[in-house]
Amino acid sequence: MDRKEIVEIQRGRQTDWNRTLIRHIPVARTTPPVQWPARTPWKLAVLDSTYARFTAVAVSVKAEHTIAFLGDSKGNLHKVFLGSAGRVELYSSLVIQPSSPILSDVLLDQTEMNIYIMTSTMVEKRPVAECGDHLDCQACLSARDPYCGWCVLEGRCGQRSECRRGALPGHWLWSFDQQQQQCLRIQSLSLYNISRGKDTDIAVLVKGLPSLVEGESYSCFYQDVESPATVTDTGVTCSTPDASRLPAIGQGEDSVLVPLSLRFLNVTLATRDFTFFDCGLVQQLSGRMPCRGCVSSPWGCNWCTDQHVCTHKTVCDQGVTIYNKQFTPQTPAPPTTKRSDSVSPSPPTVPTPPTEVSVRTAPPIPAGTAVPSATTPAAPYTPTEPPLVPATFSPTGTTPSNTLATQATTVTSKVATSRHAGSAAGEMTTEGDGGLPVESDQPTAPSVKLLDWAEPGAPAGTTGPTEVELIVMEPSDEARSSDSTTSGGVHLLVDLPPSSERDAVPLAPSEGPDSPTWTREWENVDGQAETDPPASSATAPSGGEESNQPPPSRILPEDPGSDSSVDYEGDGPGFDLPDCPCVEKVQSSSLLPVGVEQKITLVGHHLQLFQDLDYVCELTIEGQSVVVDAYVEPDATQPSMFLITCQLHQYAYSAFVEEYEAMINVKRNTTLQIDSADDLHVRLFNCSVGRSDCSRCHTADRKYGCVWCGGVHSRCSYHDSCTDEIKESCPAPVIHTIEPLSGAVEGGTMVTISGSNLGQKSEDIKDSVTVAGVPCTVINSRYEISSRIVCETTASVGEKSGQVSVMVKEGGSGLSAQKFSFQDPEVLGISPQKGPKAGGSVLTIKGQSLKTGHSSEVKVLIGGVQCLISSEVTEDQVTCTTGASNSTGDNGITVRFGVAERHLQGAIYHYTPNPNITKAAPRKSFLSGGRVIRVSGENLDVVQEPRIRVTLSPLNYVFARKKRRTRRTGADEENIRHSRKIRMIPEPDCPEDKLCVVKQFESRCVVSSSSLILCPTPAVGPEARHAQVKVDFILDNLHFDFNSVGTGAFTYELNPFLSPLNNNDPSKPYHHKPGSIISVEGENLDLAIFKEEVVALIGQGVCAVKTLTHNHLYCEPPPQPPSVMASKKHEGMDSLPEFTVQMGNLNFSLGRVQYDTHSQFAFPVEAQVGVGVGASFVALIVLIIVLIYRRKSKQAMRDYKKVQIQLENLETSVRDRCKKEFTDLMTEMMDCSSDLVGSGIPFLDYRAYAERIFFPGHRESPLRRDLDVPECRRQTVEQGLVQLSNLLNSKLFLTKFIHTLEVQRTFSPRDRAYVASLLTVALHGKLEYFTDILKTLLNDLVVQYVAKNPKLMLRRTESVVEKLLTNWMSICLFGFLRDTAGESFYMLFRAIKHQVDKGPVDAVTGKAKYTLNDNRLLREDIEYKTLTLNVLVPAPGNGGVPQTAPAKVLDCDTITQVKEKVLEQAWKGMSFSQRPHTDSLHLEWRAGVAGHLILSDEDLTSIVQGSWKRLNTLQHYKVPDGATVALVPRNSKHIHSDSHDYFPGEKTPMLDDGDEGGVRLWHLVKPNEETDLSKHRHGSLRERERERVKAIPEIYLTRLLSMKGTLQKFVDDLFTVILSTNQPVPMAVKYFFDLLDEQALLHNITDPETIHIWKTNSLPLRFWINILKNPQFIFDVQASDHVDAVLSVIAQTFMDSCTIAEHKLGRDSPINKLLYARDIPRYKQTVERYYADIKQTISASDQEMNSALAELSRNYAGEVNYLVALHELYKYINKYYDQIITALEEDPSAQKMQLGYRLQQIAAAVENKVTDL
Repeated sequence: MDRKEIVEIQRGRQTDWNRTLIRHIPVARTTPPVQWPARTPWKLAVLDSTYARFTAVAVSVKAEHTIAFLGDSKGNLHKVFLGSAGRVELYSSLVIQPSSPILSDVLLDQTEMNIYIMTSTMVEKRPVAECGDHLDCQACLSARDPYCGWCVLEGRCGQRSECRRGALPGHWLWSFDQQQQQCLRIQSLSLYNISRGKDTDIAVLVKGLPSLVEGESYSCFYQDVESPATVTDTGVTCSTPDASRLPAIGQGEDSVLVPLSLRFLNVTLATRDFTFFDCGLVQQLSGRMPCRGCVSSPWGCNWCTDQHVCTHKTVCDQGVTIYNKQFTPQTPAPPTTKRSDSVSPSPPTVPTPPTEVSVRTAPPIPAGTAVPSATTPAAPYTPTEPPLVPATFSPTGTTPSNTLATQATTVTSKVATSRHAGSAAGEMTTEGDGGLPVESDQPTAPSVKLLDWAEPGAPAGTTGPTEVELIVMEPSDEARSSDSTTSGGVHLLVDLPPSSERDAVPLAPSEGPDSPTWTREWENVDGQAETDPPASSATAPSGGEESNQPPPSRILPEDPGSDSSVDYEGDGPGFDLPDCPCVEKVQSSSLLPVGVEQKITLVGHHLQLFQDLDYVCELTIEGQSVVVDAYVEPDATQPSMFLITCQLHQYAYSAFVEEYEAMINVKRNTTLQIDSADDLHVRLFNCSVGRSDCSRCHTADRKYGCVWCGGVHSRCSYHDSCTDEIKESCPAPVIHTIEPLSGAVEGGTMVTISGSNLGQKSEDIKDSVTVAGVPCTVINSRYEISSRIVCETTASVGEKSGQVSVMVKEGGSGLSAQKFSFQDPEVLGISPQKGPKAGGSVLTIKGQSLKTGHSSEVKVLIGGVQCLISSEVTEDQVTCTTGASNSTGDNGITVRFGVAERHLQGAIYHYTPNPNITKAAPRKSFLSGGRVIRVSGENLDVVQEPRIRVTLSPLNYVFARKKRRTRRTGADEENIRHSRKIRMIPEPDCPEDKLCVVKQFESRCVVSSSSLILCPTPAVGPEARHAQVKVDFILDNLHFDFNSVGTGAFTYELNPFLSPLNNNDPSKPYHHKPGSIISVEGENLDLAIFKEEVVALIGQGVCAVKTLTHNHLYCEPPPQPPSVMASKKHEGMDSLPEFTVQMGNLNFSLGRVQYDTHSQFAFPVEAQVGVGVGASFVALIVLIIVLIYRRKSKQAMRDYKKVQIQLENLETSVRDRCKKEFTDLMTEMMDCSSDLVGSGIPFLDYRAYAERIFFPGHRESPLRRDLDVPECRRQTVEQGLVQLSNLLNSKLFLTKFIHTLEVQRTFSPRDRAYVASLLTVALHGKLEYFTDILKTLLNDLVVQYVAKNPKLMLRRTESVVEKLLTNWMSICLFGFLRDTAGESFYMLFRAIKHQVDKGPVDAVTGKAKYTLNDNRLLREDIEYKTLTLNVLVPAPGNGGVPQTAPAKVLDCDTITQVKEKVLEQAWKGMSFSQRPHTDSLHLEWRAGVAGHLILSDEDLTSIVQGSWKRLNTLQHYKVPDGATVALVPRNSKHIHSDSHDYFPGEKTPMLDDGDEGGVRLWHLVKPNEETDLSKHRHGSLRERERERVKAIPEIYLTRLLSMKGTLQKFVDDLFTVILSTNQPVPMAVKYFFDLLDEQALLHNITDPETIHIWKTNSLPLRFWINILKNPQFIFDVQASDHVDAVLSVIAQTFMDSCTIAEHKLGRDSPINKLLYARDIPRYKQTVERYYADIKQTISASDQEMNSALAELSRNYAGEVNYLVALHELYKYINKYYDQIITALEEDPSAQKMQLGYRLQQIAAAVENKVTDL
């Protein structure tokens, strides 16, 4: 039996019940109703649910309405509204917790604003309503939430209590209101469009507008222009604003559509579109038809004929007014809406007394405009919404409910009613723009009759809802003269007496048998017409509301012979208003000969409307106006037609065309344009154009009347203009030229004969043309009358020449002055005889009579490949550019002369392999160019004209994507070769240093050998610094992009600048001391050049450049003064050699050099005696020192005992120091944690993570490379690689492949790791299969090690499976790293970096004061202090003004270390890869008025002691605490010192580069000072203390303990996260550990130590140690050497903790192990507990693991490029191809599966390998 749950709300019958009871009553469908006791409340079924059981209920009562909240067993909450009279509505259902039942404890809080919902696992608090989610009124009411309503004046959705005036009617709209409240909307407007600038009031109908208190008001806004609003009974009235405040009308538009909105304060209540138009703009946009454009506009514009103005006024100041065409009565349409209130009208036959009619005209309605109903909801304003037109009327003077349908009589017009009232165009008023006024001076009393009230078939007493359209018929002259009714209609409003209960009366014109025919042309018009005497005889209305007396108006003449006074050709039926005067067409032929006086007659209409008679014709000929007087005559047959005659005039034009089309216009008063058709024109023609001879003249079209006029100057002219004899026959032909002048003896040459009188048709000269006596066949299709003959030569007996003869039938014959030659060309040789198969080589062909026939028909073929002719063909030489060939090898040469061919005998042309570029360097050049780029490659010697091209494009310009090698045609290359710069269109507004167009620069290269080309860079302008630079090498037809062969992008740097040698007085020579060095100052010297490329000359001698820096050039001059060139020898200073420096294309002349000629002094005898005495004195001093040394040794022993006492005190101080430093570090790390909240941990994305894990140490991994194969073979190779991918899916093949590689001797451990990573990438999309392969290989590995020593398994990477395991773990644990362990590891990394950087770090040795690695411990006492620098950091959001950020550094830091710390602290919110590199920045010290100083590690001020040079520090520059510094780009200018001479004995650091040896750098400690005691003793107490310190350096090992104690918390946190089982263990770890346990059980390995070692070698060793030692694998950070040293100790500690073997520590144990001696046992227990807990957890099934792996494959599918990995794998297949094939053929299963055959197919596809297939 079916059961269902019915929730029933039982309301008590007693009045004291305060709550609602809810019961779940199971009811059987077939049982009778349940019988309730007498006191049982009545039941109301609320909600019937068949899919879920209701489990909870809560009820709230708001505003006497009940809302029930029902929870069900599916976790849903239903909201039900219970209204009066049993009204029930489910208005919302929410999902709280899917598939979890809602418990019965559903409660409302005390305010009943929130509801508490509880399930078995959660408690949730939700608001009972979320009204704020609804942003507009429609959405608010459509939600139908009983709590929510729309607060009108506040413009928001909320509860009634939240609306300040919610209790007042109309202020809070509720969707459940019985009165069906709707959102406010503008239902209609009294006007929907108005002329711009017209001042009037707009009645806005808005129902239900809320009332306001005193002092408040509504406002009308026309877009953003405010206008006051006056409240009326039906809405508001808005005044139109001043025209200057309105939005401008757009270009090419005649109106502007603005939203008319009603607002209260800043809340928009309703919006409707409104249009402002400008009739003046309508006229401007109408072109040649200003009148028609005006009266056909949709805005009701009228045309004033006399004033020639388009206006919105209804009456012109003078003359005739032509009214807008939109006033034609519109065909009534069915009603669009029906009124909700109905009344009972009186019967149709009941007469009523006359009533007054209030008439108002409305603006015209554009054709096709939809008429909205008054009850249609107003749509929200959109800019594209079309203008709306009102459909109902607001009666004036009476209440709508008190109107009656009546019948009355009037003397002026007939008003009738109609049932077709739905298409009313809107309210009309005589004040409306463009409205047609009622022509009467006094109010009229129309006669109104009652028509059909009830709907057809409706019962008596019922009424059909209708709307009203009143139409007043305006009589025409014809109608008035025939006593008929009106001929036009205007929409009216009729005010009826209050006794009527109708809102509107349907009216219609009547029709009778005596009515004129125009009244019957209306569709769907019924009724009876009555006749009245005419009220006026004027054709145009002249009255208005401004005055009761009409202004003077001209009465149009009537034509007694016509049906009406004037035929105006109105658009609408029966609308007899005047139409626009216009000129329609040219009456006679529009052809006019030039040079002959002619009249032009035009046809016009309605010109009688003009009062003036002054007309002109204006022709536009070649941009010039030709004005001719004209007169107008009426047409006798048609009164409205007029003939306009332009008087006699000679017309002419200069264009060399047969016909010229001239536009013609008619104007009155010289300037006023009369409407003209768009195609109104005349055609002028000139017989002499194109008819230079008699034959052409006789073939002219006869419509022109052209004749050949004889006389002294014969010509072709119009027959009426010929004053001489007209020639009927033509003279003999004349041949002017023949082309070509030669042809092959075989014939087939097309000869073109040009001349005059060569016949009038091809038949005239057929078979009568000979060339050198040889017949020539005429080509009829190419014959041109009289001027050209094309014929094809026939074969000649031999070489001969002669004239060309043409004989014209009945016209004589003619001979050419030129002679034509039949020739036999011969090809003798070619040069060069080889070139690349890509083509582009210039080939020269030698021969005789090569200029035979047309040059364009001479073609050269090389083995079938065309060689493009690149220059003019001569008699003995043809030059062409070779095309591309598909293959290399020898090819024959063929030259074609039209149809004749000649072959080169003996010689051949050889296509060689294409040249290829493999490397290009350097990649920088100065703007001046001239730097030599060394281009290396293969087959470069076959290139004839190598070039380098530089393309500069604006920064926002995108290059078209090109292939690496592109080919051009020979013509393209020739164009580029002859224009070194690309043609550009100059842009005058472009700044000088900016690039606005693409520019190209080229220079020629020099072929040095088959493997080297030298290319000097072309000079470019300064705009290259702000442009994209693209460099191409053009090797004939091949193009190579520098980016594809260079080491990076090519850039142009600023030109260098060198100062004169003698800065003080450049006119004086520079004095040079022999043996010294010349130093030259400058700027930007090393930006784009090496010292080896700089050429420095003194006269003709070379000054060897030793050092080149950014600001200095040092060179060693020749020891003797070099000679001066003979041509430049002069007296005085000019005789001295000049010092010049050449840097690329730049040559600097820096002054003349004068050698000081002082001779070397001799060593005098006195000096020799002095040296001897000095030597004796030195020996005595040495003896004294030896004695003192023995005494000091005894003192050292006493000092040693003092040191032992100091050690005890040191232990105490270490503890205190650890506590202090740990406190400081924790404070710093808390700041770091707060920084991470904003910026986050800089994790790498998966692609970068996988790249660094899979391919460590590889500069370009397969994850980022593209498939490197030729484009022509890419598709084939990709198909082969896809087959290889499918072959790898064969488990047998993959295992055979791996085992085969592993047994090869040349397969190194590095190859094993690389192949494993390639397989990982190739199988990344199939991780389930990858895991299966890993299990298979692991099983093989276990079998292998069980036979040997199982404890050694997975310890080293001796096979592919170990690396596969590392990669598999890395893939599976990537999520665990990011989500769980990453934060602790990053905090440890930051803590180490902060602690290490807090103390001195030697930049040369890498040793630090704070470290965990004793090998990296700085065993010296370094004096230092902490400085806080103010770093200027650019602030993009602060207008470019830099902000200051503090950075802590040490005064002993080198400048590079300071830059690293500044970048780390000032740019801490930016990851490492996004920060600028330290090498690209200068550290600039800004010392206020002292200026800016660039700080660097090495400069002229560096301290040099012997062969040691110390790196500069902040101490060296004496930078104070709080100094301001900035990081600036390296190419910025900075101050430099004056030039100096340096002598060799001074060991200037600038002269000794690092690669030349001699200078050794040191920072804090010289490398040998820590091992060797200082050999120099000093007497100060401080130096003695330093010596004692060096004697026992182990005293500083306490620093290791201090560092260890400081970092202990972070190390513990990381180990805890890694080895914790409190959170779910990664599924991969559990799965793999279970796999190891299964393998141990399978091979009977019961030793727990062995299993423990396997697990340790698989997870900690293969994954965690790799991560701990390389934080850059997971984070975007830079791990320095000193940080790596600390992490290595921590990683080793972690590994020691994972081993079972006990570590016996002694005095000789490594210090690293001694540091964590007490912690390792604790960590070991954690590891053992971790392994045990994993074993106890629930095993992960293969299905679960496969599902997780499949999800990983999907998530990271787009991160790897498997095709490149497959291609790299194939390289190993190719390397060991034979061994793999042999292994597959020896395996029976592989033979059955044809694995070898499939591999051979792959080899054939990928490499074109010849196989046994």
